[in-house]
Amino acid sequence: MEENKEIEKEIELEKVKKHKPNKNEEIQLLKEKIESLNNEVLRSKADLINYRKRKDEETSSLLKFCNGDLILSLLTVVDNFERALILDDEAFKSYLDGFKLIYNQIIDILNSYEVKEIEALDKVFDPMYHQSVATKKDESKESGIVLEVFKKGYTYKDKVLRPAMVIINE
Repeated sequence: MEENKEIEKEIELEKVKKHKPNKNEEIQLLKEKIESLNNEVLRSKADLINYRKRKDEETSSLLKFCNGDLILSLLTVVDNFERALILDDEAFKSYLDGFKLIYNQIIDILNSYEVKEIEALDKVFDPMYHQSVATKKDESKESGIVLEVFKKGYTYKDKVLRPAMVIINE
């Protein structure tokens, strides 16, 4: 549409050149051309400002969640530590104490990066935060309540990094 206007103005300029306009007509045409070019510059400036805003938002989002893959990989290590800590054998007591120390250090690091565990046990099933892997029947609890957590879920700066894998009540 803009191109059509430009073409029409070019055609008018050609017509004007052919019939030798007087000074006032020529001044008016030049003023219109200046106004057209000014409008074009303003549109280009607005486009550039919008582009910069969009790029700043994209960059901000990338920087905010740049550690997500690393943290997701660490969560597997956390899962394995939690499995190891369940063992309560006297023969492994010194190893378990070391594991607990390492586990607590990893959890502290994750917390410092705003990684939070999704609370699921005895909560109402929420598909935004939970992934159902099975159902069970428990008469003492309402339907849709999380009975067991198969694998913990985590959020990273309010974004679900990994949903909690849960067993829910029928």
